[in-house]
Amino acid sequence: MTTSKPTLFLEIENLIKELNYQTISNERKEVLQQLTDFIQSKVSENQEIRINFICTHNSRRSHLSQVWAQTMANYFNIKNVFCYSGGTEATALFPLVAVTLQNSGFQINTISKNDNPVYSIKYADNEHPIIGFSKKLDDDFNPKSEFAAIMTCDSANEACPFVPGAEKRIPITFEDPKAFDNTPQQAEKYKERSLQIATEMFYVFSQINS
Repeated sequence: MTTSKPTLFLEIENLIKELNYQTISNERKEVLQQLTDFIQSKVSENQEIRINFICTHNSRRSHLSQVWAQTMANYFNIKNVFCYSGGTEATALFPLVAVTLQNSGFQINTISKNDNPVYSIKYADNEHPIIGFSKKLDDDFNPKSEFAAIMTCDSANEACPFVPGAEKRIPITFEDPKAFDNTPQQAEKYKERSLQIATEMFYVFSQINS
């Protein structure tokens, strides 16, 4: 019995088709290879794949990584992939991250408005939304064991040499778009970082033999 490929929102599909992973350097592909290997080993053993993207504040890069990884798993029809995000401390999902994702075709709804808003982030009509809010890496929302911890920023990578429960700890760091907050380049730099993460997650999941 064959299963039909899930359908993403058209705007997201079109964006993905324009991504060019040839722009990823060989050095960067080596960095990404550990995540590819982790996913492939789980797929080959027919096991669930849990990936927790970790940054200092769980406000920008870790959320973009979580959302794009979950989306790419769906795009390539890789089953049983569950993506999470967390921080060494909790702050709030930066509003421009939600705007950047919305501009890429995601449906964003604010579930609660407070100091740490909760967002529903949908990439397809018939898939569960990703629940986006800032949380510590060991929050009850996140897995306790049998997951890969992906360190998306240098400071979290240095501050967390050990992630409790993680089966693998893999540094895949990205430059922080926060450096351009309150500048004329802010929106452009958030889009640039989002597209970089999308391209790299596309590359990772495109390598998986399911």
